[in-house]
Amino acid sequence: MSLSADLAGRTALVTGATAGIGRAVALKLADHGAEVVVHGRDPRRGAELVAEIGQRGGRARFVGADLTDAQQVVQLAADAGEVDILVNNAGVYDFTSTPDTSVESFDRHVAINTRAPFLLVGALAPAMAKRGSGVIVNVTSTAATLAAPIGTAYGASKAAVELLTRSWATEFGASGVRVNGVSPGPVRTAGTEQMLGDNIEALGQVNIRGRVGEPEEIADVVLFLIDDRSSYLNGSVVLANGGERSSLPG
Repeated sequence: MSLSADLAGRTALVTGATAGIGRAVALKLADHGAEVVVHGRDPRRGAELVAEIGQRGGRARFVGADLTDAQQVVQLAADAGEVDILVNNAGVYDFTSTPDTSVESFDRHVAINTRAPFLLVGALAPAMAKRGSGVIVNVTSTAATLAAPIGTAYGASKAAVELLTRSWATEFGASGVRVNGVSPGPVRTAGTEQMLGDNIEALGQVNIRGRVGEPEEIADVVLFLIDDRSSYLNGSVVLANGGERSSLPG
């Protein structure tokens, strides 16, 4: 396939890159010339993605890490090396009520969805700032802003990331590092289909577009936030949810 060179010379770390939105992002960035550090927990799926990127003419390498382990997150940053782009995509979601959410589940949500991005930015953003350039994109969720009777731990962990997005934009923006986020609505992935089954299609009916999103559509937004065309965006969270329906009649 014909590759674009607009990200040539840049290295990108994408967490949770072996499936779903992360996989689409990794492929998109590689197709646009970035060397991609593919993070995941499954070496087999990581190797398959690296091979696919290579077959498409791109460059990638796999680094495994369990994001529930803070030391492994710190090691992931060290193994990734000098990166120009960080996409905090990895996430876990248990759509349970508050009483049905165990302590272990709550801690897992915070560790993967909130603490891992915090540690990666703390480890990688200072070098970006020293070089005077860098881009960080955090994948959040509409669950961060839309109250629901289930999935409270997930929503809280993603709401924290949206605040961190604005805070990091303030902290590192003057040094040339842009930090933004994308907030997807329901997206068709193997994980969401396994968890929700046919209900995922029903979720798509609640937005103006009347359908669920595809991983590639979210990857396109991530690419825009990384690209120099979005150079005046910093501290923003872009909604990619198909459009919310008005609660007013008509």
